[in-house]
Amino acid sequence: QVQLVESGGGLAQPGGPPRLSCAASGSIFSITAMGWYRQAPGQQRELVATITSANTINYADSVKGRFTISRDNAKNTVYLQMNSLKPDDTAVYYCNARVTVWVAVATTRTSDFWGQGTQVTVSS
Repeated sequence: QVQLVESGGGLAQPGGPPRLSCAASGSIFSITAMGWYRQAPGQQRELVATITSANTINYADSVKGRFTISRDNAKNTVYLQMNSLKPDDTAVYYCNARVTVWVAVATTRTSDFWGQGTQVTVSS
């Protein structure tokens, strides 16, 4: 129904900055919120940043002042600009979107969708 395609990961030097992108496609009626999560080896997946359709933004304390999330509603795309990278930022970064999709005529359903993940590695 909905596909989230991420790009922009890879090997980064401390100080960065790579920019991650995530584009949503499919039978989309609307997208309430999009965001980024990350999971380091042996760790639980954690929130990095989220942004709503009204541009309400939330950051994890660990990335405040270094990362910037933004969104292009016309393209159903969310971005994560990462500055002042640290080795602790090394993780697989996952895109998330809360999407309302068409399931039948005049019928919609809201669900969370995830991207496949993109590796960001920050060398020390």
